[in-house]
Amino acid sequence: MPNIQVFEHSFLAIEGDFGQRHFMALSKLNAFHNDKYFCIRHNGIKFKQYVGVIQVDGLTIEILPKIDNHNGDEALWQKALIEMLRITKKLKVQKVDQANVNRQNIHLLDLYFEWFLNEVQSLIHQGLIKEYYKETRNVKALKGKLEFAAHISKNLVHKERFYTTHQVYDKDHLVHQILSKALDIIEKCTKGNYLYSKCKTVQLDFPELKNISVTEATFSKIPKTRKTAPYETALAISKFIILNFAPNISSGSENMLALLFDMNNLWEEYILARLKQSDREVTVYGQQSTQFWNGISIRPDIVIENGLHKFIIDTKWKNISYSQPSTHDLRQMYVYNDYWKSTKAILLYPSNETKFDGFIKFQDHHIHKHTIYNEEKIEQHECGLGKISIFEDDQKTLNQNIGNEIIDWFISPK
Repeated sequence: MPNIQVFEHSFLAIEGDFGQRHFMALSKLNAFHNDKYFCIRHNGIKFKQYVGVIQVDGLTIEILPKIDNHNGDEALWQKALIEMLRITKKLKVQKVDQANVNRQNIHLLDLYFEWFLNEVQSLIHQGLIKEYYKETRNVKALKGKLEFAAHISKNLVHKERFYTTHQVYDKDHLVHQILSKALDIIEKCTKGNYLYSKCKTVQLDFPELKNISVTEATFSKIPKTRKTAPYETALAISKFIILNFAPNISSGSENMLALLFDMNNLWEEYILARLKQSDREVTVYGQQSTQFWNGISIRPDIVIENGLHKFIIDTKWKNISYSQPSTHDLRQMYVYNDYWKSTKAILLYPSNETKFDGFIKFQDHHIHKHTIYNEEKIEQHECGLGKISIFEDDQKTLNQNIGNEIIDWFISPK
């Protein structure tokens, strides 16, 4: 199966493995999602800030993050994306180097499919649960509630049958039907792939079930009980797979599966997760909101508490090659400081190298009064511009110490 790797915000022309039928399928997918994933050009696709993987008509397109115009190492950025998804718990691999990323033509779909298959195999080994559910059909013995009108119309000839609504206790219930639907999708998407035989093995061990139509509303009907608790991870992955499977969007009868993530949101969640891993004595919160005006609320990306002090972080996934942030962003940080009684805020950007030159005070007469150790101390709003690298200095190893580095900017600023 052909595999194309591209970077966010890059252009993919209609040529080679990427043909007209793929272009038409992606155009329909984009229109279905209100044109948020790509910009459609007359001879190709211009990607936006969404990263992940799309599979359509035998072609896999993997969209990778990138923060500069110099380092075009696809393997490095694939590894970085997998690590960000792992840290934010959107993907389960024990370690990036163990994720089989060196296997030829491996991509994110393989990792999600393998995760799901492993979860289902584990459930099978534990023993699949039985559930009670109601069934209405003809039976040879009277049980449950006799549906009189339907019984008369269906059984005028067959007097030995009864048309009833009754309870059944077996494995053919909603939870397993959803997992089975996800297995069917994986079977379609892995033909010719190393996971195909594993999927077929899991399907053979899975019971025969009714084929149901699964929508987002279907997942809200899943009972949350002690018996279904072990199924939570498998159901979460199946929801991700099923709801992103679009068999009717692609051109012709080919199936399409698109797993895409907004890098702005993923960057924010990644930084939040790294901060929570820090060994500094602080408390970290994500997206605390407060009322601003007429029912409109505001919320900074990250709030850090250190004793009586609060600090604000607003993450921006974009390459800021200049030294000055936008006026809009600075005004936003001023408001966050004001509403959260914070005196220090940082606009945080990704970069090739980590750099922080300290805080600069806002030039105004609005000041905060903080009571510290029973003494009144007057402090003024400050904001800093922080650039952080997700890699170590060698630009090949992922930086595990990001959280400590960022917190130290607040606690021990330069």
